[in-house]
Amino acid sequence: MNNLKKSKIILSLLNKTYPRVPTPLNYKNTFTLLISVLLSAQCTDVNVNNVTKNIYPKYNKPEHFVKLGRKNIENLIKRIGIFRIKAKSIFYLSKILIEKHKGKVPKTYEELEQLPGVGHKTASVVMSQGFGYPAFPVDTHIHRLAQRWGLTNGKNVIQTEKDLKGIFPKKYWNRLHLQIIWYGREYCKARDCYGITCKICKSCYPNRKRPIKTIKA
Repeated sequence: MNNLKKSKIILSLLNKTYPRVPTPLNYKNTFTLLISVLLSAQCTDVNVNNVTKNIYPKYNKPEHFVKLGRKNIENLIKRIGIFRIKAKSIFYLSKILIEKHKGKVPKTYEELEQLPGVGHKTASVVMSQGFGYPAFPVDTHIHRLAQRWGLTNGKNVIQTEKDLKGIFPKKYWNRLHLQIIWYGREYCKARDCYGITCKICKSCYPNRKRPIKTIKA
């Protein structure tokens, strides 16, 4: 089965499964979206949401975090993995936004990726969910599933993003990457489906019998 046929099957099943797709991270504005995505590195979205629900009602602007200082930011997010590194990034990121961008989150990949702690995936999520720009952020879930579904060779997330953008029309990217994340968490789990039991895997590869090994992101 070629990628065009697989893409139609995947889009159809995902649209039926998730006609309305929520964003995994809770946030109040584009700035807090940026902070939440930064915090989600090596951490579950559930943990991030549990921590930020007590932060964002009071602290939701760059000025707030600069005024807090690094130590206070550390105390606020200490239940999150590598919290000291993330607190440092949040503090200096907030300072740069105030000094160079008038307190606003920039709307270009180049400017976003120059901010402390912000890589291409984080920038892609902000461009997609924050500004509505067509983007296809690739996290570990999407990287794994794209391999299981035979959409990429799995060398790295950069290649996976390029391959997925070449297979799916741009108008679906923003919605699709969220649908894939939810589907991977609920139906095509890393230690459950193994590429042979969920509807998408069975539909794309009806004759597959052996578990698929995937390359980590």
